[in-house]
Amino acid sequence: MSRARAVWQRVPAPVVDVALVAVAALDVWLSTWENTGLDIALAAVGCAALLFRRRFPVCVFLLTLPIALIQDVAVAVLVALFTLAAHSRDRRLLAACVALTAVAGSIPSPLTEIDRTMTLVFFVYGLATAAAPVLFGQLLQAQRDLARRLAEIEEAREHERTLHAQAVLARERAQLAREMHDVVSHQVSLIAVRAGALQVATKDADAEEAARTIRSLSVTTLDELRTMVTLLRASGGHATELTPQPTLADLHRLVESSGTHAELSGELPPAVGTPAQRALYRTVQEALTNVRKHAPGARARVELWQDRDDVGVTVTNTPPTRPSLSLPSSQQGLVGLRERAEILHGTLDASPTPEGGYRVRLRIPLGAD
Repeated sequence: MSRARAVWQRVPAPVVDVALVAVAALDVWLSTWENTGLDIALAAVGCAALLFRRRFPVCVFLLTLPIALIQDVAVAVLVALFTLAAHSRDRRLLAACVALTAVAGSIPSPLTEIDRTMTLVFFVYGLATAAAPVLFGQLLQAQRDLARRLAEIEEAREHERTLHAQAVLARERAQLAREMHDVVSHQVSLIAVRAGALQVATKDADAEEAARTIRSLSVTTLDELRTMVTLLRASGGHATELTPQPTLADLHRLVESSGTHAELSGELPPAVGTPAQRALYRTVQEALTNVRKHAPGARARVELWQDRDDVGVTVTNTPPTRPSLSLPSSQQGLVGLRERAEILHGTLDASPTPEGGYRVRLRIPLGAD
């Protein structure tokens, strides 16, 4: 059945319409031996109108309706009813069309010879006959709706699978960043420290040169590791790798769109490096997110500051004015901020205030990169 349906669907629509017109015309020709020229003309117009049944189903049905007056079962009328039912969702319109078809088929000819019993029988028979193509048309419409809905569900599932894959990739990248920071960076730092100590303690010129080379390579490797860790934490997948990373210029928009009563004050010198700017931005972002989640109604103040060779930001919020909702939290936001600060040789402090609020303070060297 599915193969036959596939073959039928490959037939061009104009070919199908022309074939239906031919079948309807043959049906009229076989049933109109004793009809007048006007009847034949109306039947011809109704059959030809089937060529436009997809664009104007209601008008085509009305043009085919006179054929029901001259023969009991007219193919043209049934095709018009099926097309109308397949394209219309108006149940009242369909019921009215079925009733009109039954009335047209039950009108006696000539009109003077009225047999109420036979007229009622023809009317019920006409109702049943006209209802069949309408039911088939509605069934086809429901099948199309179901197929469309299944396609939407499959598309949503595919999107969900893509998001899940991106989330898994983001977790793997975050885990890789932690391993690189906690293990590899630590080991390379020890190598650099030992090489520096050897460089100072040795009296051999060759050993001193080798120690200097090892220390220089270790420092370069550390810088590259820090950059890689920062990139791994900043990008969660292929869709975000080319996204421009935020800077201090984006802080005003972040504060305004944070969903809290927050104000930004202070300025930082242009010499702040790009990694430091990202760290400052992410700290403000995480702090304001925590205010919105855990301190509803609280006011927050974001203060940028410079202390000699260090720069930083302090985010302080007042106590909440209404109870907070129980929202899911990974409890990893501040941990990630501390790791980011350590990568840049900085510190992050987070603690409650005596007034019942909370304060997050990031300090990093001015030349951190």
